[in-house]
Amino acid sequence: MKPIRVGIIGMGNIGKHHAAYLMAGKVARCELTAVCSPSPQKLESYKPLRVFGDPEALMSSDEVDAVILATPHYQHTTLGIRALESGLHVMVEKPISAHKADAEKLILAHQARPKQVFGAMFQLRTEPRYLKIQKLIQSGELGEIVRMSWIITDWFRTEAYYASGGWRATWKGEGGGVLLNQCLHNLDTLAWLLGMPSTVRGFCQLGRYHNIEVEDNVTAYFEYPNGATGIFVTSTGEAPGTNRFEIAGTRGRVVLESNQLHFTRNDSCMVQFSREARVGFSKPEVWNVEIPFENAASPHATLMQNFIDAILDGTPLIAPGADGLFSVELANSILYSTLLGTSLDLPMDSGAFEMRLNQLIQESRFEKKVVEIVNDDFTKSFHR
Repeated sequence: MKPIRVGIIGMGNIGKHHAAYLMAGKVARCELTAVCSPSPQKLESYKPLRVFGDPEALMSSDEVDAVILATPHYQHTTLGIRALESGLHVMVEKPISAHKADAEKLILAHQARPKQVFGAMFQLRTEPRYLKIQKLIQSGELGEIVRMSWIITDWFRTEAYYASGGWRATWKGEGGGVLLNQCLHNLDTLAWLLGMPSTVRGFCQLGRYHNIEVEDNVTAYFEYPNGATGIFVTSTGEAPGTNRFEIAGTRGRVVLESNQLHFTRNDSCMVQFSREARVGFSKPEVWNVEIPFENAASPHATLMQNFIDAILDGTPLIAPGADGLFSVELANSILYSTLLGTSLDLPMDSGAFEMRLNQLIQESRFEKKVVEIVNDDFTKSFHR
């Protein structure tokens, strides 16, 4: 069986990362055959691979069977649809689209071509820490979920980071800030583990810490269909920052913090204990368990291997492209709730938000100054 020929469209930080592990042979039955960027200087080092300055030329070249889309957000929808129309399998970097209405268009395009594989690059789904939390939830060890909180304010970014690209942190170029860029993986993880909330109330501060027009400091409140509640707090301007993920259920609590996973298990269901207790100040006895885990060795390559296996063997995708709708909707709804000054019931009206986002784009008077920055190791942010 011939290997799947893969092309990468977009050779920024994440595109180069995908190219590195593919060229190192970390994904079996797959070969990188082409790369594409509008910047010629980003392509020279990849020769003798086929190099393209135009995505359309790559997609119509007969050099690839599948593409990884690693471009700025707004291009994901149009390029994804075009790739599907070209008969290619598609892996899209986060977010699958800049807003929900575009995500729906991309998903519909795939539904019309179900034989092609459409994946989303949500590599946190391969991380053992989250797989172990998922097992606690699905096994019933946590009982019914009653509360969630995720304080993830260690996404610190400097002014130089935002100045490194004209598209970054603008309504027109990115469609949002910390929610749509840094936190998409966290929002995907929440939806994957707990499902979607039924109500969202967002409190976003636009450009609080940076000279940008989009959100860089956020607090959001969620209500879930079963009555559970949740808090999500994030920022790119807080240092040193915190990363604490806590889920409480009727049978216990799990906390992920400081690279440790701690499970406190109630000896009995808290609701049942409360109803049956004959004294006022007692509570269930608990077991304290430290759950060991290691970071996934190469999470992007693991997810890409799953994508190739889905193409060749029909293996179910770890992160189907359609699942990308959930994190986009959460990011959009938190922002939209802020702009409206009220809570939003989900599913969100995608058309109404698209109109509001277009208004922000049209009314923007923000002038972005782009400066070249020293490259550093952006992979440091992968394990969150």
